[in-house]
Amino acid sequence: MMNLRKKNSWFASVPVFLAFLCMGFGDVAGTLTDLVKDEYELSNFMAGFIPFSGFIMFGVLSVPFALIMARNSKNLILSIGLFIAFLGLIIPTVFGFSLFVVILLSILLLGAGAALLQVAGNPIMKDVSPEGKYSRNLSFGQFVKAIGSLSGALIPAAAAMWWGMDWKILFPIYSVALAVAFILLIFSKINEEKTIGNLPSFTSCFKLLGQNKNIALIVLGIFVYVGAEVSMASKLPSYLELNFGLKIEELGVASVGLFFLSIMTGRFLGGLILNWIQARTFLVISALLSLVGIAGLFIGIQSVAIVSIVIIGLGFANVFPLVFSITVEKYPGKTNELSGLMVTAIVGGAVIPVITGFVADQISITMSFIVPAIALIYVLYLGLTQLKPSV
Repeated sequence: MMNLRKKNSWFASVPVFLAFLCMGFGDVAGTLTDLVKDEYELSNFMAGFIPFSGFIMFGVLSVPFALIMARNSKNLILSIGLFIAFLGLIIPTVFGFSLFVVILLSILLLGAGAALLQVAGNPIMKDVSPEGKYSRNLSFGQFVKAIGSLSGALIPAAAAMWWGMDWKILFPIYSVALAVAFILLIFSKINEEKTIGNLPSFTSCFKLLGQNKNIALIVLGIFVYVGAEVSMASKLPSYLELNFGLKIEELGVASVGLFFLSIMTGRFLGGLILNWIQARTFLVISALLSLVGIAGLFIGIQSVAIVSIVIIGLGFANVFPLVFSITVEKYPGKTNELSGLMVTAIVGGAVIPVITGFVADQISITMSFIVPAIALIYVLYLGLTQLKPSV
């Protein structure tokens, strides 16, 4: 049960939105896969440890820190997340970039920080949102996150073009952004909803999965969706190179940038669209749009493929914030447990790309997109059957 909270001023939302920007930095684990693979001359198997390191901590840390959050505050967990991510980014500055294991450790800590930002960021957005505007504001928050995700593709490309530098420039830039966000958050005053009554525990969190089939299916939806998004980000460069002769070094990063730019645009538009249509209806539309875009990749025409990447990004854009916000509003007394479970499910970003990569090795890059397509079919099923409002 939640108690009433004092209304937050609009200024209280500024550090929260900035935390969402930093949250997007964690997506660099997928974006950098091909670049780091070339830098260290890695096999496909070894390169797979890059997104694995970036997303595995979602599975390890989310529920424990959701429980800590219930007993303390969301603001505290946001601060810890920013600090851990900052430590991860300065490790290569201290130890250098010569060893691949240093990069893995850096990305592991960046992923750990992003996990905590997800755990606290999604529910704290409800605290700083006007009544009835949580889905809208969470989509805007995810739009800001997409800017952070997009930066992982565009900054290295810009650095190579203008300054003769490479992907390593991301680390000092991200470090500065995280430091600024941390300082603003420390001095912010956010009035949070506090959990009163029975506090959540490991037992209560995971008991939800057994007691409520609906919640279990929704958590699985987050798992497969995030895996689908990471799979697209890591495989699109290879798809364009192998099918159309576009070199990864020249256009691969730009292709991932196009994907994340479309996601960013879609989340901005989603925040506007949700003023007029129901969140569940928009989720169904988003899933259908994603499937249309993935189907376009199988046509084998370069111009159609580029348009399809844009369509996929627009479709993917609002899936996570819509599923998250609809579920939290459907089960308002279980916010902490749901946040922990759904953010834990982001570990799908470590698992599903391995399956996608296996299909790519055994059949082809193009056929590997069947894996994210199946994931989006499942999301469509959730939208049609499992995410109906409570009566």
